[in-house]
Amino acid sequence: QVHLVESGGGLVQAGGTLRLSCTVSGSVHSINFMGWYRQAPEKQREFVALIASTQVTSYADSVKGRFTISRDNAKNTVYLQMNSLKPEDTDVYYCYYYHIDLLDGKRRDYWGQGTQVTVSS
Repeated sequence: QVHLVESGGGLVQAGGTLRLSCTVSGSVHSINFMGWYRQAPEKQREFVALIASTQVTSYADSVKGRFTISRDNAKNTVYLQMNSLKPEDTDVYYCYYYHIDLLDGKRRDYWGQGTQVTVSS
């Protein structure tokens, strides 16, 4: 079992900065992917950013140039540096992790509990 613990959410003014972090523990595979999704109450969960254990990254168009994802493999921790925040960034942000189980070849997906990010105007 894999467990994700998130932190760093909060309230900031437009143009401000937040940094989210998520630490993964448990049966962590050395080859894995970690990232962030976000979800508003009446919308589908939306991809934000993903980073592989190789440090290769991917971003949603809406956050490119403003958000930076990074990870510390030794600590099994992923970060999301959010700069130039906008009110439309207000959402619950969910940490995400997956790997391929070597025993059965299946993809194992895990989610954090979510952390609220609120950007005021």
